[in-house]
Amino acid sequence: MKKPQQNLIYRIAAGLAAGMFASSLLASPGAHGPNGEHLDGQATATTGGLARLPDGSVNVPKLAQRRMGVRTLMVKEGEHARTLALNGRVAIDPNAGGRVQAPFSGQIAPGPKGLPVAGQRVVKGQVLARLRPTGAAIERGNQAAQLADLRANRALLAKRVQRLKSLEGVVPAKEIEAAQAELTSTIGQERAVSKSISGSEAIIAPASGIIANASVLNGQIVESRDVLFEIVDPQRMMIEALSTDAGVARKISTASLVDVPDVELTLLGGGRTLRDGAVPINFRARGAALDLAVGQPVTVLAKLDTRVKGIALPAAALARNPANETVVWIKSGAQRFIALPVEATALDAGTVIVTKGLSPDNRVVVVGTSLINQIR
Repeated sequence: MKKPQQNLIYRIAAGLAAGMFASSLLASPGAHGPNGEHLDGQATATTGGLARLPDGSVNVPKLAQRRMGVRTLMVKEGEHARTLALNGRVAIDPNAGGRVQAPFSGQIAPGPKGLPVAGQRVVKGQVLARLRPTGAAIERGNQAAQLADLRANRALLAKRVQRLKSLEGVVPAKEIEAAQAELTSTIGQERAVSKSISGSEAIIAPASGIIANASVLNGQIVESRDVLFEIVDPQRMMIEALSTDAGVARKISTASLVDVPDVELTLLGGGRTLRDGAVPINFRARGAALDLAVGQPVTVLAKLDTRVKGIALPAAALARNPANETVVWIKSGAQRFIALPVEATALDAGTVIVTKGLSPDNRVVVVGTSLINQIR
């Protein structure tokens, strides 16, 4: 009689052990799909190591989770501001920088401190370079002839004024004043023509800041309106974004730059003229040290004043499955993780909003997602 009882006890113990082993593969109470379906079904195969199971889920032992730094978050649904990603570029702030152009054709000569180079700091009013006028041979010959005439006239007028002053009291005062005025005018013309031949014009910095672009060399011949220097304030720049919606500027509440979180953007307004089929929207960028370059392409993440319902997650929680679908990994049990295809939009530089495919009260992997996604 003892042997049948022992066999019965062994069978009961084996059944309990099998039940406990099976329950370890079941999902936690929060693991369910977007339509409420339970995702806690037993895997079609079991493994004790790091592996992807036949149903697409992965098995990650506790020790491996600690080594990979896996962290999960119990997600909740809420309302968030709708966001819009706009392509843009960095530009010079017209109130904090400037562009220096050649006022006339001439030859570049260094200023008192030499020619500035890109990256060098300058102050408003500093002489950046000097420009000596140049012209065609015939033009320069005509100017030289005109200068010779003016010098001769000046000499004659000076002698006439001297002679009239010696006859003061005999000659009317108005005649002496007229001769003096004519002499002064001739001297002014002589100086102007002489400066156009052999003088130089100082090229002055219109604002304080950093030289963003310097395109001159000593002795270089430049034409009128050629850009010589561009000056930017490294703490104040402009961001010009483009949108096909002419009214989107009125809906923007705040904005930020993707991958450049330390930049503070202030909306200035949107244009009303199409450029390449889009309307420009201007933002002022400020920061302690803007690591931005003029002309650099950027992505502006604009928050609109409209709301959208969804689940907020760190951007690092998203991954791509072999079908190139966006997925998140949810924890189902102590060692099992399941991938759910989702639809998500960016909320800011580091956060996304999942609008479809994920229901609340799931425990989502927010750290170590890429490592879990690589398990094969």
